[in-house]
Amino acid sequence: LHKASDLFLNFGFKSVTMDDIASKMGISKKTIYSHFPTKLDLVRATAFYVFERINTGICSICASNENPIQEIFSIKSLVMKQLKGEKASPQFQLEKYYPRIFKSLRDKQFGSIHDCISGNLQRGIDEGYYRPEIDKTVITMFYVNGLMSIQDGKNFKVDINDIPKLKEAFLEYHIRAIASEKGIKTLNNILEK
Repeated sequence: LHKASDLFLNFGFKSVTMDDIASKMGISKKTIYSHFPTKLDLVRATAFYVFERINTGICSICASNENPIQEIFSIKSLVMKQLKGEKASPQFQLEKYYPRIFKSLRDKQFGSIHDCISGNLQRGIDEGYYRPEIDKTVITMFYVNGLMSIQDGKNFKVDINDIPKLKEAFLEYHIRAIASEKGIKTLNNILEK
């Protein structure tokens, strides 16, 4: 799963063949098929393997008790690293050629991001980084839907290489909209670094 995820994220789910994976691993294709009867099974397992790996990393970051603003930047960095800079091709290929897997994965991502942001907002309010009067439910939905929209690439016509910059701008926009004076100082310190 690790090697398959590397290949799929670098070259796309449709582009990588079972022969490519077998060759990179130095094993026979028959060995892969003994564990995954079809490429569809391998794609499904790999997509959810990557999701779980990211989710575990996010839980680890949340448990480290960074301030809420640093936490959200750390999560963004983790996701970018795990998804190899979030190249759009694998996601578009997954959506186009494996739509059921894509939808199922998307639903899990939505729930995970929703829970993460909701918890981050509450902690930010409790610790004075975010303004206490913000509507957590509305802000969570704004953030989750905005982020998913950027990832879809349908509403933002940008070059694939500009997606990380767009996500960085979106994150700064999000924090500035909800931050207290203490939060703005923290954000500015992070951005200076």
